[in-house]
Amino acid sequence: MSFNALVLAGSRGGVDPLADYAGVMDKALIRIGGATMLERVIVALRAAGAARIAVSANAPAVRAKALRLGAEPIDAAAGPSLSTLQGLRALGAPLLVTTADHALLRPEWITDFLADAPTDADVAALLARRDTVERDAPPTRRTYLRFADGGWSGCNLFLLRTPAAEAAVGLWMSVERDRKRPWRIVRRLGPGTLLLYVTGRLTLDAALARLGALVGVRAAAVAARHGLAAVDVDKPADLDLVRGLVERS
Repeated sequence: MSFNALVLAGSRGGVDPLADYAGVMDKALIRIGGATMLERVIVALRAAGAARIAVSANAPAVRAKALRLGAEPIDAAAGPSLSTLQGLRALGAPLLVTTADHALLRPEWITDFLADAPTDADVAALLARRDTVERDAPPTRRTYLRFADGGWSGCNLFLLRTPAAEAAVGLWMSVERDRKRPWRIVRRLGPGTLLLYVTGRLTLDAALARLGALVGVRAAAVAARHGLAAVDVDKPADLDLVRGLVERS
């Protein structure tokens, strides 16, 4: 499957505690195993077959790095949902979306995700089951969405397969922002769905199907084959963990 890719690497402004901890100007430029996180992500995307790779960023140093790596810098918007919308309009569908802090990203995770995503889905998200994360990742604190079919952790890997995905971007990204407050996600679906959730009878697939129906698209979850896909670099403890994993690999 031919696809383009978008790497979200925007800055929120002010001092980034993680960048400060690592002694760099921007989080995307933190070095792990001899390469910046941005470079590690771009290399993985290219190895997985991405035709075009764009980097959504506003920091001049990150944009310059993207150019040196053969990627296309595009202006980051005020938030990830709008940045994704701009990326989709610039690159078209199918578009794979990930983040610059996905430092462990591997080409096979991407190709597996693309192979496993339902062909009739407009939007798909990669998530890892809790037992898969605990099987493959060293002890690490992850945030889990709790559904009838278990706990799930986001993997910062999304597929906007069709142009219809544009209708879902705002809603979809708001779901990701609320990943630590799943009741807010479910509340959008009405009292009946909320009752299913609080009584432990709502599955992840059912929740995504109902969310997609709100904007007229089919949204699907794809189970990650490897638990490390759920490990990104959000805080100093994550950085120490990922650096240790890379050094031992």
